[in-house]
Amino acid sequence: MTSAALSREAAWSILTEFTYGDSLRKHARAVEASMRAYAERYEQDPEVWGAAGMLHDFDYEMHPRAPAHPMKGAEILLARGVGPEIVHAILAHADYSGVPRVSLLDRALYACDELTGFVHACALVRPGRSLTGLEPASVRKKLRDKAFARTVNRDDVYRGAEELGVDLDEHIAFVVVALARVAGDVGLSVSAPPTPA
Repeated sequence: MTSAALSREAAWSILTEFTYGDSLRKHARAVEASMRAYAERYEQDPEVWGAAGMLHDFDYEMHPRAPAHPMKGAEILLARGVGPEIVHAILAHADYSGVPRVSLLDRALYACDELTGFVHACALVRPGRSLTGLEPASVRKKLRDKAFARTVNRDDVYRGAEELGVDLDEHIAFVVVALARVAGDVGLSVSAPPTPA
């Protein structure tokens, strides 16, 4: 099976076989959405990029500690015939893997992973869990608050935008729009809640 032959349904099947938690499934779906949006922007194959986004943490529940994640997951994916460019990007999204980020796909996955999770967390604490009106300045302010979403590696967020060659504010705004496309699937909304009378 080549990367191009890996359908969204096949990627989802792999994800759900190994990932049971709703939170991690939503993260996979959110990163998939960001990756598909960047694939469109860069005129790349959205199926390949979406699969990389969806599967980047599929083995995390089994192997939550480095370096087992994503190394063990990569073995599973290769055995299932997932294309080498997807597997390489998944390995490269973990700095400790030692796998260099050489392709645009590699750099996009790295840039989208932590930031997508962080933007999602920012929206979750807003009224109505809404992405509407979530501005880059607000996200940057939350990035400076080390107590907020503590598990998000801030260095990865900044380095990801730099390696992808995009301004961080532009990257944040782009991810917000990408998440708005799948808001309902990831527990968010795109409109403010009704104002109480």
